[in-house]
Amino acid sequence: MPALTLDYLIRHTTLRQLQVFEAIARLGSHTRAAEELYLTQPTVSMQIKKLSDTIGLPLFEQTGRRIQLTEAGRELHDACRDIFGVLSHLEMAIADMKGLKRGRLRLAVMTTAQYFMPRVLGEFCRKFPGVEVALEVTNREHALERLAKNLDDLYILGRQPDGREIETRPFAPNPLVVMASREHPLTGQRNIPLDRILEEPFLMRESGSGSRDAVYRLFAAKGKEPKVRMELGSNEAIKHAIVAGLGISVLSLHTLTLEGTDGPIAVLDVEGFPIERQWYVAWPRGKELSVVAKAFFDFLMQDGVRMAQDLARVLSAVRTPTASRKRSGTRGR
Repeated sequence: MPALTLDYLIRHTTLRQLQVFEAIARLGSHTRAAEELYLTQPTVSMQIKKLSDTIGLPLFEQTGRRIQLTEAGRELHDACRDIFGVLSHLEMAIADMKGLKRGRLRLAVMTTAQYFMPRVLGEFCRKFPGVEVALEVTNREHALERLAKNLDDLYILGRQPDGREIETRPFAPNPLVVMASREHPLTGQRNIPLDRILEEPFLMRESGSGSRDAVYRLFAAKGKEPKVRMELGSNEAIKHAIVAGLGISVLSLHTLTLEGTDGPIAVLDVEGFPIERQWYVAWPRGKELSVVAKAFFDFLMQDGVRMAQDLARVLSAVRTPTASRKRSGTRGR
């Protein structure tokens, strides 16, 4: 292969080859990359061979059944993100000049955000129908890894990261409340003492969960500790266990988005609750947001105001329960 010159890659590399390479690196599979790009596997393999020949070094290595980037592949992957980021920004800037909002929006959100983010995205996409959205729902650790690699446009987090070069803005409340079965004897009572719920068996998220940490901090401040009956790895599993009468739990009020507070799960009016937390939108410090990302950021900040008002009304209703409201929640059970 001839020595690389300043314009060698420009003359011998195509954007399609870089697109194929980026898809394989991101998805970890030639097959999945071919499916995403609507190409045949032989075409994908041919494009990667040409690109590897141009670079003069292998870009991938096979470890068992896993495909991993080589050192040259990692360098090229970083360059691809920069190239496609610039092109995406250019495309959206031109569309914005035409009075349109078009392009792609990549989001990574915490697991609990899945209860409200589809509604937010639905309204956003109705306003900007030309925007294509990729949504990654994951845990906090994975979201922060993606943020460190700048894989997405914006990140929705339940806590501000410590000691990282990250910009964050709060956009909506994320109150943690005590939940119990609608048939629980504490349902409908007002101003329940904290000591009283400590008599109940608790259902907890796994170690490292934000809601779990918040609960332990609250109890530790009073020299108390909950009696944990069971640890579960998802909010939905905990909700099912609550309905089954296995115990009470502390979860985000957002987790009741579908059932509502008159469903089989009741929100208890407990001393010291709700634990006030915030949702944050984050991005790497110094990163220039794309036109679409800026549009979504503005939309999210406005929607957060509406979300806060809705949550305030729900919490007000919890503090002033009525017998008829309690009966309506158990009807049909």
